[in-house]
Amino acid sequence: MTNDQLQSDLFTFESDASLDELAAVLEGAEQVYLKKLSLNDWQWSENPGAHQGGVYVPHEDRDGGFFPALSLKERAGGGAAIREIWFELHWPQAEVTKTARLVHYTSKGQETHLTNVVKEPFRGVSPASFLLIARRRLRTGELQFTAFVADSGGPGVGYLHDLFRFDSDFISGCFVPEAAARDSADRALGYVEQAVRAWREGSLVEFAALHATIPSTGRMAELAQTKYMNAHSLGSLDPFALPAPGDAVMRISRDIEYRLFKDFELRARSVELVRIVFGVDSTVTTVEGAIRSLITEFPRIDKVLLSAAQQRKSRAGKSFELHIERLLKDGGIPYEAQVVIESKKRPDFVLPDFLLYSDSARTHQEALVLSAKTTLRERWKQVHGEIQNCDLYLATVDENVAANVIAEMAEAGISLVVPESLKTSDAAVYRRQPNVISFGEFFETHLRKQRFPLWRARSVNL
Repeated sequence: MTNDQLQSDLFTFESDASLDELAAVLEGAEQVYLKKLSLNDWQWSENPGAHQGGVYVPHEDRDGGFFPALSLKERAGGGAAIREIWFELHWPQAEVTKTARLVHYTSKGQETHLTNVVKEPFRGVSPASFLLIARRRLRTGELQFTAFVADSGGPGVGYLHDLFRFDSDFISGCFVPEAAARDSADRALGYVEQAVRAWREGSLVEFAALHATIPSTGRMAELAQTKYMNAHSLGSLDPFALPAPGDAVMRISRDIEYRLFKDFELRARSVELVRIVFGVDSTVTTVEGAIRSLITEFPRIDKVLLSAAQQRKSRAGKSFELHIERLLKDGGIPYEAQVVIESKKRPDFVLPDFLLYSDSARTHQEALVLSAKTTLRERWKQVHGEIQNCDLYLATVDENVAANVIAEMAEAGISLVVPESLKTSDAAVYRRQPNVISFGEFFETHLRKQRFPLWRARSVNL
């Protein structure tokens, strides 16, 4: 697979040194293995006393044909059998090639680890980062393996997600980069070809009227919610009826809606680019004119691409709020959205309403603020000012939040609300954090059990 194939998505143009390095690892690979790193998979690199010294490999992946076949190790003293294979593994991030060991201790069931790996690429990575191993076949027929650690805090994981289109609950698996890039290119160029065909037929204006507009954020959220409910035979998104409301929101926002948006975006941007380069009237456009447009109209083309990137980011946060609002509505939970409080602060949701929130005579427990952010980084600090003698809950689907950040939020009086699968995930650090709760726990315990009786006493309509 070439670098050109790697850039097959017309609207993925983020430039980063780590992306160039990742592209070099993927180039020419016949197959790649991806594994979302659990905490044990990388924290050993920073802790010499850690029990695990490598990456756990599920037995389905071990025996799936990607790795060389394991052989029985001769043991002079007897004991339980050990199966292993040693193979050369190149680590470009450390500029080192080292003989790695894939070992299966039969005394421990199916437990298999990739050991004797290089520490440097694992040090300091964020939770939920990925190990990628690329396999190439040389002209001699020999297999060559290259490893790369993609930090979840950088652009690499997002690029891999777009290229291989794995879901938010993905843990590990194998992919064929050339096939993935070809599929991505086919989707992108398919829309461009439709637009070019319409241009040739003189119907580009009519074609644009149908495809040039991306549905509003609210409409896109509705489409994604409906698609999820239809797939699961649901009549609503009542959080008290859903077994895992947080996982439902994560699936709707990070998987279903994102892919819907990408498809609509490809259609719309394809039309824009064809109109810029070729114009509207095919009878007056020449090859020379089109080439000239690529140069003279580059600022407009660049603006289209920049607008695409900015629109993705702004829409992601807003749609996440809309999905949470749908849970509140379908659960019959009283709330007010985007009300202005002190210092022009505008929290996402005030529960049960602004009137009780503003009542100086109420108790601390009788009101709360719920904010929503798809990713946290430093932006969680923006919500701290929304606390006014009440609890502040911050909902997110971000799985790469560090433990020290969660501790800072605890000191600031912020409770983090995460999807159920992330709360128990081995890749995230949420499991043992007292100020981190699941969506299900938030709705069932913190609302229905703790707040609903207080609100009924206040004659709040539930």
